[in-house]
Amino acid sequence: MDEQSAGSNMFKATSYKQQKEDFVSNLSGGSVTEIGLVTSVAPVAVLLWSVLEERQSFFQPKTVLTLAVDYALNVGAILLATTLYSSTPLLLSILLVAPIALVYLLPPSAGPRRRKPRVPPAAASKGRPDGLSVLPVKPFLTTYRGCMMVVTCVAILAVDFRLFPRRFAKVETWGTSLMDMGVGSFVFAGGLFAARPVLAESMSGRATPLLRRLIYSARHSVPLLVLGIIRLLSVKGLDYAEHVAEYGVHWNFFFTLGFLPPFVATCQTALSIVPSYAALTLLIGGTYQLLLDQTELKAFILAAPRTDLLSMNREGIFSFFGYLAIFLAGQHLGMLIIPRSVNARTRAGVGTPRNTLLLTMAAWAGIWSGLYWLSTSYSFGLGLSVSRRLANLPYVLWVAAFNSLQILAFCCIDIVFFPAFYSAANQTAEREAYETATSRVLRAYNRNGLAIFLLANLLTGLVNMTVHTLDVSAATTMGILLAYMATVTGAALVLDACNISIKL
Repeated sequence: MDEQSAGSNMFKATSYKQQKEDFVSNLSGGSVTEIGLVTSVAPVAVLLWSVLEERQSFFQPKTVLTLAVDYALNVGAILLATTLYSSTPLLLSILLVAPIALVYLLPPSAGPRRRKPRVPPAAASKGRPDGLSVLPVKPFLTTYRGCMMVVTCVAILAVDFRLFPRRFAKVETWGTSLMDMGVGSFVFAGGLFAARPVLAESMSGRATPLLRRLIYSARHSVPLLVLGIIRLLSVKGLDYAEHVAEYGVHWNFFFTLGFLPPFVATCQTALSIVPSYAALTLLIGGTYQLLLDQTELKAFILAAPRTDLLSMNREGIFSFFGYLAIFLAGQHLGMLIIPRSVNARTRAGVGTPRNTLLLTMAAWAGIWSGLYWLSTSYSFGLGLSVSRRLANLPYVLWVAAFNSLQILAFCCIDIVFFPAFYSAANQTAEREAYETATSRVLRAYNRNGLAIFLLANLLTGLVNMTVHTLDVSAATTMGILLAYMATVTGAALVLDACNISIKL
């Protein structure tokens, strides 16, 4: 009887694992428009946050209430958009916009309370007489990456529950989904902020030899590759449900992230021949697409038997070239929008070319969007389909266009409600304006993004090993997701409060 019971339990466990593997499979995905509506909830929530702060200085005192509202707007709204309001994201956006009129009916606050400002070390002065950094930490970029990290953390656990729509999960081969965009956005954001050390090197007038760049890149690669190995051993050792067609039998996203730094360092050498990172993006993405269309590579990736190490991990290995192109597209945008323009200041030392910043971002958002349309249009373009599994050229252009538009939206909010940052005359004023213009929660997510992503992965595994996520009710699902996001957010806030920055 005991052996029969054990066999029955083993069958149930195996059956449940198979259910999970089938459940996370998504054959069609959702429309680009729907994904845009869902993700637009984040800028709308930031808009409401900005109105409360600019009009009422609501988030100036660091109290439990202000932290709770911050969490509700910048984490809760995204959680609702991907679960309970997944079919009506426009309604959720309207509900978030509605209180803005009420806020403006109330008399404005007397003004922000003065306090000692704090800003990440990256914003430190770099040789300007007024103490202002030539590579400032701009509020809208902090907000952008903070929101991107929140969406990522929500999705990696929510996808295991029935409340999370299947059309938001990663698509099997062809199509678009929220999680397909999420993984690409993670790489794009990494590229955007990787432009900072390149800019610093360029402004110093020194050229780093390729060998030294490769050695330096290893410092970033090795920890990520170690995490990839740990994840691989954990997944195989715990018999954790996985979808092989996502990256392959052994490959995972940490390996993709880990191999990016040395390849990017090598690509920098090509800039002596290729005019810009955008050109490199198109060169790599276009060449890869040409190989997919004109050789047997596409058939090999999609249908080859898994007989050796290469064929077992073909999705992860070959999609890497698409992710490399996405990283370079992000780096290109970072090279344009991170620096403080040399023409930014008047004789009095005040004033910035905000219009130039907006026009630059709008232009590149338009360029990437236009290229995406040309690559996918059957009437006037190439008629290609997006594939995250292949990380093909349409996928690269979609990710670049989407993220450029998101950053543009956050920048518009930033400039309208917090112009003081762009007219600060000294470092102290700029630091205070930065903290005023950014959510405490989003600053915390931005500061330790990769460490928080790792924690979210560990908690996701813990939940899946202790809860049959396919069997729980909607109410229980929301309770688990709220507790999970509260834990992740709490960890981010504690690290930020302790002034700890974990760099992997």
